[in-house]
Amino acid sequence: MDQEARASDQDRESTVARLKTAYADGRLAPGEMEQRVERALTAVSHGDLAALTADLPERPGEVVTIRTRSGRVVRKGAWRVPRTLRVEAEYAHPHFDLSEAVIEHDRIDVELDLAYGSATIVLPPGATADADGVQTDWGGVFSKVPGAPVPGRPHLRVTGRLGYGRLRIRYPATGRFRWLKR
Repeated sequence: MDQEARASDQDRESTVARLKTAYADGRLAPGEMEQRVERALTAVSHGDLAALTADLPERPGEVVTIRTRSGRVVRKGAWRVPRTLRVEAEYAHPHFDLSEAVIEHDRIDVELDLAYGSATIVLPPGATADADGVQTDWGGVFSKVPGAPVPGRPHLRVTGRLGYGRLRIRYPATGRFRWLKR
């Protein structure tokens, strides 16, 4: 995640929720929680927000990291989507179908680090995705979904690096030839 990127209201609210959970768990004193919440609400960048939660443990299931050297990484059906999904691969073709997945978060961060290989993300109808944070060397990013978040709908924020490959973001195929897009 780019620490210098400007934080959104949703980023600030997510950090405040995490601070309140840490307070409820007894990890923060009342005064410290109030100070951090105040700083979170006025934070400008992702780095500012990350500094406020750096000493707090990740919640179970909040971050999932998939590491592979080669092959195909596939998630489809009713799988539980984590808050942050990190994919680190040299020669792989990750395919994440969220159309039937259990999505418990308003925003999902996908962090890609692919040397060679293309990635596909299939979103449920109405979901949105912002892939402006993806750097490519010899490839491209192709999104057929809106980039701006819609209240009440899942929003993916995709960041990271693609060496030689492309990222495709789309909705599930419909119609007569949908079997071609599986």
